Amino acid sequence: MTELKNDRFLRALQRQPVDVTPVWMMRQAGRYLPEYRATRQRAGDFLSLCKNTPLACEVTLQPLERYPLDAAILFSDILTVPDAMGLGLYFAEGEGPRFRRPVQDAAAVEALEVVNSKQDLSYVMDAVSLIRRELNGRVPLIGFSGSPWTLATYMVEGGSSKDFRRVKTMAYDQPGLMHLLLEKLALSVTDYLNSQIEAGAQVVQIFDTWGGALSAAGYLEFSLAYMKKIIDGLHSEYDGRPVPVIVFTKQGGQWLEAIADSGCSTVGLDWTTDIGQARARVGDRVALQGNMDPTMLYASPQRIRQEVGAILESFGSGPGHIFNLGHGITPEVDPEHAGVFIEAVHELSPPYHAAQ
Repeated sequence: MTELKNDRFLRALQRQPVDVTPVWMMRQAGRYLPEYRATRQRAGDFLSLCKNTPLACEVTLQPLERYPLDAAILFSDILTVPDAMGLGLYFAEGEGPRFRRPVQDAAAVEALEVVNSKQDLSYVMDAVSLIRRELNGRVPLIGFSGSPWTLATYMVEGGSSKDFRRVKTMAYDQPGLMHLLLEKLALSVTDYLNSQIEAGAQVVQIFDTWGGALSAAGYLEFSLAYMKKIIDGLHSEYDGRPVPVIVFTKQGGQWLEAIADSGCSTVGLDWTTDIGQARARVGDRVALQGNMDPTMLYASPQRIRQEVGAILESFGSGPGHIFNLGHGITPEVDPEHAGVFIEAVHELSPPYHAAQ
Protein backbone atom coordinates (compact mmCIF):
# COMPACT_ATOMS: atom_id res chain seq x y z
CA MET A 1 0.00 0.00 0.00
CA THR A 2 1.06 3.63 -0.58
CA GLU A 3 3.03 5.20 2.27
CA LEU A 4 1.15 7.85 4.24
CA LYS A 5 2.13 11.45 3.56
CA ASN A 6 0.33 12.67 6.72
CA ASP A 7 0.26 10.17 9.59
CA ARG A 8 -0.22 12.54 12.54
CA PHE A 9 -3.75 11.21 13.11
CA LEU A 10 -2.49 7.62 13.43
CA ARG A 11 0.36 8.78 15.66
CA ALA A 12 -1.98 10.71 17.96
CA LEU A 13 -4.30 7.71 18.26
CA GLN A 14 -1.32 5.76 19.62
CA ARG A 15 -0.24 8.62 21.89
CA GLN A 16 2.94 9.23 19.89
CA PRO A 17 4.48 12.70 19.36
CA VAL A 18 3.03 14.91 16.62
CA ASP A 19 3.83 18.37 15.27
CA VAL A 20 0.27 19.72 15.57
CA THR A 21 -2.97 18.33 16.97
CA PRO A 22 -4.72 16.38 14.19
CA VAL A 23 -8.32 17.26 13.40
CA TRP A 24 -11.28 15.75 11.56
CA MET A 25 -15.05 16.16 11.95
CA MET A 26 -17.78 13.62 12.43
CA ARG A 27 -20.15 13.95 9.42
CA GLN A 28 -17.47 15.96 7.62
CA ALA A 29 -18.89 14.71 4.31
CA GLY A 30 -22.41 16.02 4.63
CA ARG A 31 -25.21 18.45 3.99
CA TYR A 32 -23.36 21.59 5.10
CA LEU A 33 -21.33 21.35 1.85
CA PRO A 34 -23.05 22.53 -1.35
CA GLU A 35 -20.96 20.07 -3.38
CA TYR A 36 -22.30 17.20 -1.23
CA ARG A 37 -25.89 18.34 -1.82
CA ALA A 38 -25.26 18.43 -5.57
CA THR A 39 -23.82 14.89 -5.56
CA ARG A 40 -26.69 13.58 -3.45
CA GLN A 41 -29.15 15.07 -5.93
CA ARG A 42 -27.37 13.20 -8.72
CA ALA A 43 -27.64 9.97 -6.70
CA GLY A 44 -31.39 10.45 -6.19
CA ASP A 45 -31.56 9.88 -2.42
CA PHE A 46 -29.35 9.23 0.60
CA LEU A 47 -29.43 5.42 0.49
CA SER A 48 -28.70 5.38 -3.24
CA LEU A 49 -25.71 7.63 -2.57
CA CYS A 50 -24.40 5.21 0.10
CA LYS A 51 -24.70 2.29 -2.34
CA ASN A 52 -23.14 4.05 -5.35
CA THR A 53 -19.40 3.32 -5.03
CA PRO A 54 -18.01 6.17 -7.20
CA LEU A 55 -20.34 8.76 -5.64
CA ALA A 56 -19.67 7.53 -2.08
CA CYS A 57 -15.98 7.96 -2.83
CA GLU A 58 -16.60 11.41 -4.30
CA VAL A 59 -18.39 12.75 -1.22
CA THR A 60 -15.82 11.17 1.12
CA LEU A 61 -13.09 13.17 -0.62
CA GLN A 62 -15.02 16.45 -0.99
CA PRO A 63 -14.15 17.89 2.45
CA LEU A 64 -10.47 17.06 1.91
CA GLU A 65 -10.50 19.20 -1.23
CA ARG A 66 -11.71 22.15 0.87
CA TYR A 67 -9.87 21.69 4.16
CA PRO A 68 -6.48 20.43 5.44
CA LEU A 69 -8.12 17.62 7.43
CA ASP A 70 -5.94 14.91 8.94
CA ALA A 71 -8.26 11.98 8.18
CA ALA A 72 -10.98 10.85 5.80
CA ILE A 73 -14.00 8.88 7.01
CA LEU A 74 -15.91 6.47 4.84
CA PHE A 75 -19.20 7.92 3.65
CA SER A 76 -21.87 5.45 4.68
CA ASP A 77 -24.53 5.03 7.37
CA ILE A 78 -24.62 3.16 10.68
CA LEU A 79 -27.79 1.34 9.59
CA THR A 80 -26.20 -0.62 6.74
CA VAL A 81 -25.90 -3.68 9.02
CA PRO A 82 -29.60 -3.95 9.96
CA ASP A 83 -30.47 -3.14 6.35
CA ALA A 84 -28.38 -6.15 5.29
CA MET A 85 -30.38 -8.23 7.80
CA GLY A 86 -33.44 -7.63 5.65
CA LEU A 87 -35.35 -5.09 7.76
CA GLY A 88 -36.28 -2.82 4.86
CA LEU A 89 -34.43 0.42 5.63
CA TYR A 90 -35.82 3.61 4.10
CA PHE A 91 -35.57 7.31 4.85
CA ALA A 92 -38.83 9.21 5.30
CA GLU A 93 -38.73 12.94 4.58
CA GLY A 94 -38.59 14.83 7.86
CA GLU A 95 -38.63 11.61 9.93
CA GLY A 96 -35.17 10.14 9.41
CA PRO A 97 -34.48 6.41 9.06
CA ARG A 98 -37.32 3.89 9.28
CA PHE A 99 -37.57 0.09 9.03
CA ARG A 100 -40.46 -1.63 7.29
CA ARG A 101 -39.93 -4.79 9.38
CA PRO A 102 -38.91 -3.80 12.94
CA VAL A 103 -37.67 -6.46 15.37
CA GLN A 104 -40.16 -6.49 18.24
CA ASP A 105 -40.64 -10.11 19.35
CA ALA A 106 -38.76 -13.36 19.90
CA ALA A 107 -39.62 -14.76 16.48
CA ALA A 108 -38.19 -11.69 14.74
CA VAL A 109 -34.97 -11.79 16.79
CA GLU A 110 -34.50 -15.52 16.26
CA ALA A 111 -35.01 -15.15 12.52
CA LEU A 112 -32.14 -12.68 12.14
CA GLU A 113 -29.02 -13.99 10.42
CA VAL A 114 -25.52 -12.75 11.27
CA VAL A 115 -24.30 -10.58 8.41
CA ASN A 116 -21.63 -11.80 6.01
CA SER A 117 -20.23 -8.40 5.14
CA LYS A 118 -18.20 -9.34 2.09
CA GLN A 119 -21.37 -10.71 0.48
CA ASP A 120 -24.18 -8.69 2.06
CA LEU A 121 -22.37 -5.35 2.23
CA SER A 122 -19.99 -5.62 -0.71
CA TYR A 123 -20.87 -2.08 -1.82
CA VAL A 124 -19.34 -0.73 1.41
CA MET A 125 -16.13 -2.71 0.90
CA ASP A 126 -15.96 -1.54 -2.72
CA ALA A 127 -16.25 2.05 -1.50
CA VAL A 128 -13.51 1.55 1.13
CA SER A 129 -11.15 0.09 -1.47
CA LEU A 130 -11.82 2.86 -3.99
CA ILE A 131 -11.48 5.65 -1.41
CA ARG A 132 -8.20 4.21 -0.14
CA ARG A 133 -6.83 4.11 -3.70
CA GLU A 134 -8.01 7.64 -4.48
CA LEU A 135 -6.53 9.00 -1.25
CA ASN A 136 -3.15 7.74 -2.46
CA GLY A 137 -1.65 8.12 1.01
CA ARG A 138 -2.83 11.70 1.54
CA VAL A 139 -4.37 10.94 4.96
CA PRO A 140 -5.60 7.79 6.75
CA LEU A 141 -9.07 6.37 6.13
CA ILE A 142 -11.50 5.72 9.00
CA GLY A 143 -14.06 2.93 8.77
CA PHE A 144 -16.98 2.73 11.18
CA SER A 145 -20.07 1.01 12.48
CA GLY A 146 -22.84 1.69 14.91
CA SER A 147 -22.61 -0.11 18.26
CA PRO A 148 -24.86 -3.13 18.81
CA TRP A 149 -27.00 -1.21 21.32
CA THR A 150 -27.42 1.77 18.99
CA LEU A 151 -28.35 -0.49 16.06
CA ALA A 152 -30.80 -2.37 18.29
CA THR A 153 -32.57 0.87 19.25
CA TYR A 154 -33.43 1.57 15.60
CA MET A 155 -34.30 -2.04 14.86
CA VAL A 156 -36.68 -2.47 17.80
CA GLU A 157 -38.20 1.01 17.70
CA GLY A 158 -38.57 0.86 13.92
CA GLY A 159 -36.64 4.12 13.55
CA SER A 160 -35.68 7.11 15.64
CA SER A 161 -37.16 7.44 19.12
CA LYS A 162 -37.48 10.07 21.83
CA ASP A 163 -38.05 7.76 24.80
CA PHE A 164 -36.70 4.35 23.62
CA ARG A 165 -39.77 2.74 25.16
CA ARG A 166 -39.85 -0.45 23.10
CA VAL A 167 -36.13 -1.23 23.17
CA LYS A 168 -35.77 -0.48 26.89
CA THR A 169 -38.82 -2.58 27.69
CA MET A 170 -37.24 -5.49 25.83
CA ALA A 171 -33.90 -4.95 27.63
CA TYR A 172 -35.38 -4.72 31.11
CA ASP A 173 -38.33 -7.13 30.76
CA GLN A 174 -36.80 -9.71 28.39
CA PRO A 175 -33.04 -9.41 28.93
CA GLY A 176 -32.36 -12.85 27.44
CA LEU A 177 -34.01 -11.81 24.18
CA MET A 178 -32.12 -8.51 24.12
CA HIS A 179 -28.82 -10.32 24.70
CA LEU A 180 -29.60 -12.66 21.79
CA LEU A 181 -30.18 -9.65 19.53
CA LEU A 182 -27.04 -7.87 20.75
CA GLU A 183 -24.93 -11.02 20.34
CA LYS A 184 -26.01 -11.34 16.69
CA LEU A 185 -25.28 -7.66 16.15
CA ALA A 186 -21.86 -7.89 17.83
CA LEU A 187 -20.88 -10.78 15.56
CA SER A 188 -22.15 -8.86 12.53
CA VAL A 189 -20.34 -5.63 13.48
CA THR A 190 -17.08 -7.52 14.16
CA ASP A 191 -17.26 -9.08 10.70
CA TYR A 192 -18.24 -5.73 9.17
CA LEU A 193 -15.33 -3.79 10.70
CA ASN A 194 -12.80 -6.52 9.96
CA SER A 195 -13.98 -6.53 6.34
CA GLN A 196 -13.52 -2.74 6.20
CA ILE A 197 -10.00 -3.12 7.62
CA GLU A 198 -9.19 -5.79 5.01
CA ALA A 199 -10.57 -3.48 2.29
CA GLY A 200 -8.33 -0.61 3.37
CA ALA A 201 -9.64 1.17 6.48
CA GLN A 202 -6.68 2.06 8.73
CA VAL A 203 -8.73 3.07 11.79
CA VAL A 204 -12.24 2.08 12.90
CA GLN A 205 -14.71 3.96 15.07
CA ILE A 206 -17.69 2.49 16.92
CA PHE A 207 -20.53 5.02 17.14
CA ASP A 208 -22.52 4.37 20.31
CA THR A 209 -24.95 7.18 19.68
CA TRP A 210 -27.62 6.00 22.12
CA GLY A 211 -25.56 4.37 24.88
CA GLY A 212 -26.17 7.47 27.00
CA ALA A 213 -29.91 6.73 27.01
CA LEU A 214 -29.31 3.76 29.32
CA SER A 215 -28.99 3.63 33.10
CA ALA A 216 -25.49 3.18 34.54
CA ALA A 217 -25.97 -0.56 35.02
CA GLY A 218 -27.80 -0.86 31.70
CA TYR A 219 -24.94 0.78 29.82
CA LEU A 220 -22.38 -1.66 31.16
CA GLU A 221 -24.62 -4.67 30.46
CA PHE A 222 -26.24 -3.82 27.14
CA SER A 223 -23.79 -1.46 25.46
CA LEU A 224 -20.19 -1.55 26.68
CA ALA A 225 -20.04 -5.33 27.12
CA TYR A 226 -20.80 -5.83 23.43
CA MET A 227 -18.37 -3.15 22.26
CA LYS A 228 -15.68 -4.99 24.26
CA LYS A 229 -16.61 -8.21 22.44
CA ILE A 230 -16.21 -6.44 19.11
CA ILE A 231 -12.84 -4.93 20.02
CA ASP A 232 -11.60 -8.34 21.17
CA GLY A 233 -12.55 -9.78 17.77
CA LEU A 234 -11.00 -7.09 15.55
CA HIS A 235 -7.69 -7.21 13.70
CA SER A 236 -5.26 -5.50 16.05
CA GLU A 237 -2.79 -5.21 13.15
CA TYR A 238 -3.21 -5.27 9.39
CA ASP A 239 -0.95 -4.51 6.45
CA GLY A 240 2.00 -4.18 8.85
CA ARG A 241 0.38 -1.47 11.00
CA PRO A 242 -1.63 -1.38 14.22
CA VAL A 243 -5.35 -0.72 13.66
CA PRO A 244 -6.55 1.75 16.32
CA VAL A 245 -10.15 1.56 17.57
CA ILE A 246 -12.10 4.65 18.67
CA VAL A 247 -15.18 4.25 20.89
CA PHE A 248 -17.59 7.18 20.98
CA THR A 249 -20.52 7.04 23.38
CA LYS A 250 -22.66 10.16 23.22
CA GLN A 251 -23.44 11.29 26.80
CA GLY A 252 -20.95 8.70 28.03
CA GLY A 253 -18.86 10.96 30.27
CA GLN A 254 -19.79 9.15 33.47
CA TRP A 255 -18.32 5.88 32.11
CA LEU A 256 -14.96 7.17 30.84
CA GLU A 257 -12.85 4.86 32.98
CA ALA A 258 -14.86 1.80 31.94
CA ILE A 259 -14.67 2.76 28.25
CA ALA A 260 -10.91 3.34 28.55
CA ASP A 261 -10.59 -0.22 29.89
CA SER A 262 -12.54 -1.70 26.94
CA GLY A 263 -9.45 -2.34 24.82
CA CYS A 264 -9.93 0.68 22.55
CA SER A 265 -7.01 2.98 21.78
CA THR A 266 -9.07 6.17 21.88
CA VAL A 267 -12.17 7.43 23.67
CA GLY A 268 -14.35 9.94 21.84
CA LEU A 269 -15.93 12.65 23.99
CA ASP A 270 -19.09 14.64 23.42
CA TRP A 271 -19.15 18.32 24.37
CA THR A 272 -20.62 17.83 27.85
CA THR A 273 -17.35 16.50 29.31
CA ASP A 274 -14.36 18.76 30.00
CA ILE A 275 -11.43 17.23 28.12
CA GLY A 276 -8.88 18.19 30.76
CA GLN A 277 -10.90 16.48 33.47
CA ALA A 278 -11.33 13.45 31.19
CA ARG A 279 -7.55 13.28 30.70
CA ALA A 280 -7.00 13.42 34.45
CA ARG A 281 -9.46 10.54 34.91
CA VAL A 282 -8.10 8.15 32.27
CA GLY A 283 -4.44 9.11 32.45
CA ASP A 284 -2.19 7.57 29.82
CA ARG A 285 -4.40 4.57 29.09
CA VAL A 286 -5.96 5.97 25.92
CA ALA A 287 -5.94 8.93 23.58
CA LEU A 288 -8.91 11.31 23.68
CA GLN A 289 -10.89 12.59 20.70
CA GLY A 290 -13.05 15.70 20.79
CA ASN A 291 -14.86 17.69 21.74
CA MET A 292 -16.10 21.15 20.68
CA ASP A 293 -19.86 21.71 20.74
CA PRO A 294 -20.93 21.50 17.05
CA THR A 295 -23.19 24.53 17.48
CA MET A 296 -20.09 26.62 18.24
CA LEU A 297 -19.61 26.63 14.46
CA TYR A 298 -22.59 29.00 14.20
CA ALA A 299 -20.66 31.57 16.25
CA SER A 300 -18.26 34.19 14.87
CA PRO A 301 -14.83 33.11 13.60
CA GLN A 302 -13.24 34.92 16.55
CA ARG A 303 -15.37 32.96 19.03
CA ILE A 304 -14.62 29.67 17.25
CA ARG A 305 -10.88 30.32 17.54
CA GLN A 306 -11.29 31.21 21.20
CA GLU A 307 -13.09 27.93 21.90
CA VAL A 308 -10.48 25.90 20.03
CA GLY A 309 -7.80 27.56 22.13
CA ALA A 310 -9.68 26.83 25.36
CA ILE A 311 -10.05 23.11 24.53
CA LEU A 312 -6.37 22.82 23.57
CA GLU A 313 -5.42 24.50 26.85
CA SER A 314 -7.72 22.22 28.81
CA PHE A 315 -6.13 19.09 27.32
CA GLY A 316 -2.66 20.54 27.83
CA SER A 317 0.73 19.53 26.47
CA GLY A 318 1.76 16.14 25.19
CA PRO A 319 0.46 13.48 22.85
CA GLY A 320 -2.89 11.74 22.63
CA HIS A 321 -5.37 14.43 21.53
CA ILE A 322 -7.34 14.24 18.29
CA PHE A 323 -9.45 17.37 17.86
CA ASN A 324 -13.02 16.81 16.74
CA LEU A 325 -16.49 18.10 17.39
CA GLY A 326 -18.46 16.59 20.25
CA HIS A 327 -20.91 15.17 17.71
CA GLY A 328 -21.50 15.55 13.96
CA ILE A 329 -21.34 18.86 12.12
CA THR A 330 -24.87 20.12 11.46
CA PRO A 331 -26.36 20.93 8.02
CA GLU A 332 -26.79 24.70 8.45
CA VAL A 333 -23.14 25.44 9.34
CA ASP A 334 -21.35 27.91 7.06
CA PRO A 335 -18.53 25.93 5.37
CA GLU A 336 -16.21 28.90 5.95
CA HIS A 337 -16.74 28.53 9.71
CA ALA A 338 -15.71 24.88 9.48
CA GLY A 339 -12.56 26.05 7.74
CA VAL A 340 -11.86 28.54 10.54
CA PHE A 341 -12.21 25.70 13.07
CA ILE A 342 -9.76 23.39 11.27
CA GLU A 343 -7.27 26.19 10.64
CA ALA A 344 -7.41 27.25 14.29
CA VAL A 345 -6.56 23.74 15.51
CA HIS A 346 -3.46 23.58 13.33
CA GLU A 347 -2.44 27.16 14.05
CA LEU A 348 -2.90 27.18 17.82
CA SER A 349 -1.73 23.67 18.73
CA PRO A 350 2.06 23.60 17.97
CA PRO A 351 3.09 25.03 21.38
CA TYR A 352 1.42 22.06 23.06
CA HIS A 353 3.71 19.69 21.14
CA ALA A 354 7.00 21.64 21.24
CA ALA A 355 8.48 19.76 24.19
CA GLN A 356 7.79 16.24 22.92
